[in-house]
Amino acid sequence: MPPNRTRPPNTNKQLSNRQSLVSNVAPKPATDMRIFSRKTRAAAPTRTALLVGGGWPGHQPWECLALFAASLEQRGYRIIRSDSLDVYTDRSLLSQVQVAVQSWTMGEITRQQADGLVRAVEGGMGLAGWHGGLGDAFRNSTRYQFLIGGQFVAHPGGIRRYEIHIEKTDDPITRGISDFSIRSEQYYMHVDPGVDVLATTVFTGKPYPWIAGCRMPVAWKRTWGKGRVFYCSVGHNLADFKRCDPLRRIVLRGILWAAGDLPPTPSGENH
Repeated sequence: MPPNRTRPPNTNKQLSNRQSLVSNVAPKPATDMRIFSRKTRAAAPTRTALLVGGGWPGHQPWECLALFAASLEQRGYRIIRSDSLDVYTDRSLLSQVQVAVQSWTMGEITRQQADGLVRAVEGGMGLAGWHGGLGDAFRNSTRYQFLIGGQFVAHPGGIRRYEIHIEKTDDPITRGISDFSIRSEQYYMHVDPGVDVLATTVFTGKPYPWIAGCRMPVAWKRTWGKGRVFYCSVGHNLADFKRCDPLRRIVLRGILWAAGDLPPTPSGENH
């Protein structure tokens, strides 16, 4: 997502201007607490995932969120979805949530909404996301950026093929996953040196020769108070996840890790 792209309307206000985006995923209410399937409803799930989607539609926020919702639902999670950032001010609701999965590129967050999110994570709620949906959200809030541990600033060369190197081969999020390549946007980011880097990429210097050889974090995790934050800079749209199994596995494991629900040794195809 280039830094000079025209900012979209503030999608934090109303659902009506994005009705076509969300209508194929879930009903109209801003916060929908219904469980997605009869099977999950009957299982009386004890863990809850909050999906928060909005912002620039080019990153297909709800399409990507639906992909991971299906995997979480298979694990017995109750799924709540919201297209309003006001959900971050609902202390009662967030106290029931193990992990919030956010896909909200750009947009703006109010001080009250950002404070609510930070407070919830500090109190133990996990937070996870990918690409611009977490790493290029809310450029107006340095408090939010501090929580995430990094901020997008450019993707030199646009869509291109590049390599992703696994740095932590013994971490539960990346264990058993080898280096891989993908054709997508290669994010150049400003990154907090305190994050725990799981994977990196190296820039070739095109079109900026002065960044040639720069090794940039791609995926990281961090703790924040009692909570956990996971981020992956790859995942431009649904096609990235569908055609790149290692990417999908890393993000799903990262979500589960943020929820405190990832076993030390992940196993099985769905992990």
